[in-house]
Amino acid sequence: MSKNSILNKKSLTFLEKYLNNAAPTGYESGGQKIWMEYLKPYVDEFITDTYGSAVGVINPNAKFKVVIEGHADEISWYVNYITDNGLIHVIRNGGSDHMIAASKRVNIHTKNGIVDGVFGWPAIHTRDKSKEEHPKIENITIDVGCETKEEVEKLGVHVGCVITYPDEFFILNKDKFVCRALDNRMGGFMIAEVARLLKENKKELDFGLYITNSVQEEIGLRGAEMITQTIKPNIAIVTDVTHDTSTPMISKEKEGDTKIGAGPVICYAPAVQNNLREMIINTAENNKIPFQRAAASRATGTDTDAFAYSNGGVASTLISLPLRYMHTTVEMVHQDDVENVIKLIYESLLQIKDGDTFSYFD
Repeated sequence: MSKNSILNKKSLTFLEKYLNNAAPTGYESGGQKIWMEYLKPYVDEFITDTYGSAVGVINPNAKFKVVIEGHADEISWYVNYITDNGLIHVIRNGGSDHMIAASKRVNIHTKNGIVDGVFGWPAIHTRDKSKEEHPKIENITIDVGCETKEEVEKLGVHVGCVITYPDEFFILNKDKFVCRALDNRMGGFMIAEVARLLKENKKELDFGLYITNSVQEEIGLRGAEMITQTIKPNIAIVTDVTHDTSTPMISKEKEGDTKIGAGPVICYAPAVQNNLREMIINTAENNKIPFQRAAASRATGTDTDAFAYSNGGVASTLISLPLRYMHTTVEMVHQDDVENVIKLIYESLLQIKDGDTFSYFD
């Protein structure tokens, strides 16, 4: 970590704890509690809802409301079927990638605690080289070391148990953060750091700021869909991850040209309010914050869509963190980008005034 870093030791300790904790879609509450505990000194109060979205609020009595948002959940698996000889078939909880499953260790979450398992895969010697089969949802199974279905069930494993990977946070070459679930606990981390900087720098906002960590994004933006109806914001600045397209087997013609280390990615899409986006671009340029651009054909596929189309229309924008190897256990981001997303959201908030509409007709 460089001397000029806006992240400190406490920040990185929180980040590691927050990332290493499992928070699969529908089971985010443990991670939310870690997040709220870190955020507590920097906000005035919290809002939570039935399904577990959490919001730290600054200036809760203000009528004009601005959201900064990330999502809390990670992709996972469910136990779907247990065979008579004790092997476990799975279904997805979010966009879990069957291609990376083979030979991975897993944690099966039960009422009795974690049960260890592995996604088994046939040895190379035994496979038909003329028609090599690849991992797919139909042929990957988890082995928990049992010989019968009854033995599996005695461990507390049953249909509906959620399954995560145990892979934990580490740093590559001093400035690349690597872990599962950077999508999108990095978003929760970055908005928490914005709140910290506002507090430490004694910045007074003339609006209510709602630091929002939504649940259930990975299965259709559902947490944001719910919490936006509770908050009823005037403006939403959403942060999520987007693809680094500089690694092999990715078409830049299809996916665009973005890479880690080159700055936050500002999105162009129908759900993105143009005047709000241009304010953020001007903020980046005025503060010499590097940024990249990306376009989305219809939907952004992020919580931006849920906020934009709620409550009669909410001025919304998306600032993305470029990431390599999305929905794998080795998701990777650059520390410089993390810091620049934090800076860009922070500086953009300082530009917003009570009552700003960003209307096309003013």
